[in-house]
Amino acid sequence: MSPQIHALIQNAFTGGASDVFLIEGERPRVRGDGEIIIAHGGPITTEEVADIWRSCGINPETDNDGDSSFEVEHVGRLRVNGYRTLGRLGVVMRPIKKTIPSFEELGLPGPLLASWMERRSGLIIVCGPTGSGKSTTIAACLEWVNRHQARHIVTVEDPIEYLFENDRSLFSQREVKRDTDNFHVALRAALRQNPDIILFGEIRDAESAFAALRAAETGHLVISTLHGSGVAGIPVAMERLNRIMSDSVNTGALSLLSHQLIGAIAQQLLPRIDGGVVAVLEYFQNEAITRKYLAEANYSDLKDHLNKCDESSGASFLRYLISATRQGIIDPAVARSATDRPQDFDRAMRGIS
Repeated sequence: MSPQIHALIQNAFTGGASDVFLIEGERPRVRGDGEIIIAHGGPITTEEVADIWRSCGINPETDNDGDSSFEVEHVGRLRVNGYRTLGRLGVVMRPIKKTIPSFEELGLPGPLLASWMERRSGLIIVCGPTGSGKSTTIAACLEWVNRHQARHIVTVEDPIEYLFENDRSLFSQREVKRDTDNFHVALRAALRQNPDIILFGEIRDAESAFAALRAAETGHLVISTLHGSGVAGIPVAMERLNRIMSDSVNTGALSLLSHQLIGAIAQQLLPRIDGGVVAVLEYFQNEAITRKYLAEANYSDLKDHLNKCDESSGASFLRYLISATRQGIIDPAVARSATDRPQDFDRAMRGIS
């Protein structure tokens, strides 16, 4: 890395920038306070971007894109995405976080999540669209374990987004393409690494779904994510997971899920009236009645359950949105647009159940 690029990265991130953007032939840009601004310095050369690609294990001659990370002196570890735009090489970089917020700081149901993390086996799923804070929620869960329990935590990530410092627990953080070939290889290997907890980046297909469930079944606590739209929420996410598993010839998928799932939490980030964002949540603890709904693929009754159950064990997006709107946290129009059925929001705001 050239001294000029190193200085640019160091100045940007020590100055509070969240991201650095480099495209060959363009002046560098940084994101600060949500806005992208042009940084000091002339256009970035092809070799300067290619050098970063190579440092991350991405081949500028043959690859079109790739996710990775690398260490920059006096800055720390960065998450890097290399990509092509109109044939030119580009990168986006952001620091991998070390400061992990608590349940309380994130507005999460701390006692419920802590009780899930105390389990010795089972599957926990965090749902939501890209940029909804799934990784931060998981990091808060693992850091709670780190402070309170002596356990071996193996993470398989693409790429790593938070760096943990061993406290009571021992972390083995593995990054795809840098520490292991792929998710499937890493998950199989993790079972031979004597883990108590496994963080498995994302359930993407039938193979990864069944691998996560089998790990839970054999006495491990497994945490994974499931991508979905913010509006869809948990019932649609569970239905999507069912479809993913149905792609396999494996029988008994719903029974396995209903027995191994500890709980699920879905989230989306919405703008606050006073600035910033707030996490709107939907969650449930998998107990007798919800096990029945999952085993029968009865997602409409699961949705009704989320709207009626005690908040200590479950809540729906709708209930969260109504509460945040009435407290003046979210604008009513924003809250209404974040629901899958705006008419239900209107009825609830008028006090009609």
